[in-house]
Amino acid sequence: MFFKKNKPKIFCIGQNKTGTTSLQKFFQDHGFKVGDQPTAELLMDDYINRNWKPILKYCETAEVFQDVPFSNDYLFILLDYHFPNAKFILTERDSPEQWYNSITKFHAKLFGKDGQVPTKEDLQNATYRYNGFLWKTFYEKYGEVPGNIYNKTHLISIYEERNKQIKHYFKNKSNFLVVNLSQPDAIQKMADFLQITPKYEEMPWENKTEAIKK
Repeated sequence: MFFKKNKPKIFCIGQNKTGTTSLQKFFQDHGFKVGDQPTAELLMDDYINRNWKPILKYCETAEVFQDVPFSNDYLFILLDYHFPNAKFILTERDSPEQWYNSITKFHAKLFGKDGQVPTKEDLQNATYRYNGFLWKTFYEKYGEVPGNIYNKTHLISIYEERNKQIKHYFKNKSNFLVVNLSQPDAIQKMADFLQITPKYEEMPWENKTEAIKK
């Protein structure tokens, strides 16, 4: 597929562990150019410092973008202003508890010791991307509850409030879709929103945590 810079952008702004990796495969399978995720993640310092120019420049490299930093707060407002023809997709889980269980299990598997939920020190010492990247990213998203950074009540409240803010901002706007990728109508909702013919009936299952899509 020949990529043109003036093609509408598609921003997947759902929180991590709501199906973002599955969305990436869906778009790739349907001929969309998806942004390079390692490059995007390294823009977190720019996001934290509210240095928007490198992020906007990165958005010229592809059509579809997902995960960090696009799953962070308020960036969708800037993107909606800067790319007036863009589409936005908010992915959700069946429940906030399901999302919480998924993210804690996923982090425990990758970054915890002996399968335990990571501590602040575990994230600070992790070498993913670069030393300290994981803690910096986690803290920007969720802040810190002393003694238990994965406090269930705290993380769920942030998840719910962010989704609420996004839905309020896009209320009555036609460039916005809320979708639960585990639902049987997810593919058709995506296809109708994007005005494409789907290549399959079920969403590809990527980066699963036990029986859960990312």
